[in-house]
Amino acid sequence: MQKVFVLDSNKQPLMPTHPAKARKLLAAGKAAIYRRYPFTIILKEAVDEPETQPVAIKLDPGSNTTGISLVAQFARGWVVLWAANLCHRGQAVKTGLDKRRAIRRGRRNRKTRYRQPRFNNRTRPDGWLAPSLESRVGNVETWARRLAGLTPVSRIEVETVRFDTHKLVNPEISGVEYQQGELFGYEVREYLLGKWGRKCAYCGAENTPLEVEHLVPRSRGGSNRVSNLTISCRPCNQAKGSQTAAEFGHPHLLAQAKQPLKDAAGRSTVPATPLATG
Repeated sequence: MQKVFVLDSNKQPLMPTHPAKARKLLAAGKAAIYRRYPFTIILKEAVDEPETQPVAIKLDPGSNTTGISLVAQFARGWVVLWAANLCHRGQAVKTGLDKRRAIRRGRRNRKTRYRQPRFNNRTRPDGWLAPSLESRVGNVETWARRLAGLTPVSRIEVETVRFDTHKLVNPEISGVEYQQGELFGYEVREYLLGKWGRKCAYCGAENTPLEVEHLVPRSRGGSNRVSNLTISCRPCNQAKGSQTAAEFGHPHLLAQAKQPLKDAAGRSTVPATPLATG
């Protein structure tokens, strides 16, 4: 049951009371309604040395909703005095900013009166937060301050939990894999196909399934860097075995592999030759 907040005549917070007792005080003319929500009454007389118990504000932050509760410590233990769910406007803030940006761009395209775009010399101050996130933090802070002015709060407790969302999807992930997205392997294959002309680097075979191949095998100390990778057909890959490219009779491939693919960052996805992993 939600308690009713109580203030004395000097607007000093007292312990919240039961709704039935609040109704009696209002009916007897000893108190008046101070705020509708959260419902608060104010006494018409000052209270000398009021008895209070330790009250804590507990916050459970969330993306869309934050849970707020007030608990007090009595002889029988901790008791919930008041609780609520605070719904955030993060998505509404983002949607509003997107609409405003679209309207400004539309006015510029129509050559009507508009504000000049401000892209130059724009810096973000220290501690900058996205508007949607800033709205969420501001909402929580506002309500914490509001409740602290209505009850004798002694401390604030915030539940913080760290979630590794990447590890939730892929529990086996570790190391550098955190920096590689789900399409990392596909992007490497597309890079190699474009760099080596979609044909086997050893025999030049085309229109055949190609495999990613290490110029210096992993068993010989080779790495997974693209500068140590090439593509080859299965017969060449099996014939090469644990040899290096130089030992297999293709020493020039090492120098060619270290040369970057021109315009690699601007390449678009194109139909690729079937490519398997070797």
